[in-house]
Amino acid sequence: MEDHKKKKDNKHQNHPPERNTGEETIKDEKKMKDGEKEEIEELRKKLEEKEKEAQENLDRLLRMAADLDNYKKRAAREKEEWVRFANEDLLKAVLPFADNLERAVNHSEKTTDIQSLVEGVKLTIQQLLQALNKFGVSRFESVGKPFDPAVHEAMLVVETDKEKPHHVIQEFQKGYLLNDRLLRPATVSVSKPLEEIQETE
Repeated sequence: MEDHKKKKDNKHQNHPPERNTGEETIKDEKKMKDGEKEEIEELRKKLEEKEKEAQENLDRLLRMAADLDNYKKRAAREKEEWVRFANEDLLKAVLPFADNLERAVNHSEKTTDIQSLVEGVKLTIQQLLQALNKFGVSRFESVGKPFDPAVHEAMLVVETDKEKPHHVIQEFQKGYLLNDRLLRPATVSVSKPLEEIQETE
């Protein structure tokens, strides 16, 4: 029996009873909770930063949209203003010729010298064409040139053997170009070869 008791005592010595770890468990749980709090706080800070960044981006976007809207309105006003006064320089250049023609008419009422009146009008027309040329307007000649539907508008077709076929033989209205682009076609008459008379047997 003593041997059995010794064996039992030796068993307890070899395998001591487990210690109570309740306090350590509490500490571990506290550490976990503290870690979770730190992580939550970190996430909260990041969220606040992202919200602040998103608000700044939204404010920037709204300012850009407002600036774009203001730019569109200003551009529309400037375009409207430009359209209203785009021809101001041209009109200022043309007005003196209207004055000259008016003076010529007034002069014609006081004189019988028709030739001087005609010369004055011709000179005024020449000066007007020179002024228009400064704005890119030029007149082109059509008589004797091949008929071109791109710049000519045929008002009359004349059968003749005295002119080259399909050539302009008369201008009813001059044609004009604006910076080498057609501004107004010339209205013309065009030659057509005489139809051959077929001899009948």
